[in-house]
Amino acid sequence: MNLNILSEFRHAVYPCFTQARDALFNVGDALLTETVAQSFAELSLSPLFVRRWPSLYAAFADGRIDRTALRRVFAHYVPRPPRGKRLVVGVDTTNIARPESPTAEDRTYLYVHNLPDCTAPVTVGWSFSTVVALPETPSSWTYILDNLRVPSSETASAVAAQQLAGIVPRVAVRILVTADRHYGSATFVRASQEVDCDKLLRIPSNRVFYRPAPARTGQPGAPRKDGAPFKCNDPSTQGTPTATWRGQDERGHRICVTAWEGLHFKRCRQVTVTVMRVERAGASGKKRDPHTSWFVWIGKEPLPLNEVWPTYRLRYSEEHGYRFDKQDLLWLDPHFRTPGQFQRWTDVLSVVHNELGLARPLVEARRQPWESSQRPATPRQVRRAMGTILTQLGTPARPPQLRGKSPGRPKGARVKPAPRYSVVHKAKHATGKRDKCRETVRNRHQQRVDFLRFNRLV
Repeated sequence: MNLNILSEFRHAVYPCFTQARDALFNVGDALLTETVAQSFAELSLSPLFVRRWPSLYAAFADGRIDRTALRRVFAHYVPRPPRGKRLVVGVDTTNIARPESPTAEDRTYLYVHNLPDCTAPVTVGWSFSTVVALPETPSSWTYILDNLRVPSSETASAVAAQQLAGIVPRVAVRILVTADRHYGSATFVRASQEVDCDKLLRIPSNRVFYRPAPARTGQPGAPRKDGAPFKCNDPSTQGTPTATWRGQDERGHRICVTAWEGLHFKRCRQVTVTVMRVERAGASGKKRDPHTSWFVWIGKEPLPLNEVWPTYRLRYSEEHGYRFDKQDLLWLDPHFRTPGQFQRWTDVLSVVHNELGLARPLVEARRQPWESSQRPATPRQVRRAMGTILTQLGTPARPPQLRGKSPGRPKGARVKPAPRYSVVHKAKHATGKRDKCRETVRNRHQQRVDFLRFNRLV
């Protein structure tokens, strides 16, 4: 049955490639089996890539992919959680560094994590927003639901909200979205408030919330829109918690979870959130692993406090999936000139990533002599055995047609140099907020003009 599912997945993906589909599908099969390839060009040496090496870059220059249909296929074949478990989905962004590629369009400045203090944590390149289904145990076995580039005109929060709006209606079960502190803001909550899913978002320790507005007093003036503030870093403003749970984490260390219900963001009053504080005695106390962490919960039903930390920990698997895609599946290796070409390469890579997950129960992992046989199989070990599976499944791609030798460029033709593009510097504030400020200034100016005209007429 699992072999049939993998075959159906491959045949459902093939029509999503609307142009140069055979070459794109051959690239995917080569990436799926050519484990010794250390560069993008070496994928052409795979027996499953029945074309010549120039077709590699030509496939992504000429090809087209229906991303809406591809997203629908990914959502249909997402692994279902066991009975009584939630389908937990992680949202995050990763960088594709291109610091020395002036011919690459729409590059932006990107923040680089985990660098020494003496190093400027900035690079130049593209950023991709990824939505993945997370496994029950931390590993690289993620399932990609969507992988979309964040353009310079958008923010990561806005792109993630668009991705969830396109994914959630196509998944048969209710999903729980978890994300790090970048998404624990009023911007993301407001952008995704129409998406019917639960959210567990980490927030910074200096975040401020507000309680419901008090009743109207009958006095002149506008009524208050917010109640008393709730400051995460000021215990005197927190008041009595709604619920508290104490227990042990997965390592046997003490953990305490405290919740306050009925709060809201000042810039998103229509969404009620539950603020949670997690105190872990076994944390290292570093910036990435603090003793005290803060979260917000948005959902139809309350999340049991003993599930807050185990649920959020599932998000770490997304980092393992990124590492596998970049180190083994050569995500960073091709140097395409346009963002559209790299988006098509990312979509093909996502197909391969998901095929490995669907083939996991079908193959016996091939381990090196130094790899333990007591540990669960990894995507790298399953990938070594995919050649046998594809031999049984075959391919929907058609063989190439011989067209003879290309005549090449006409004699005397002059090739213009590729255009150069400057790095796009994103504004600190979102475009919507900046436009709103400009609109406010224009309205005040118009009110002043109307006032002067009225006085002259009187």
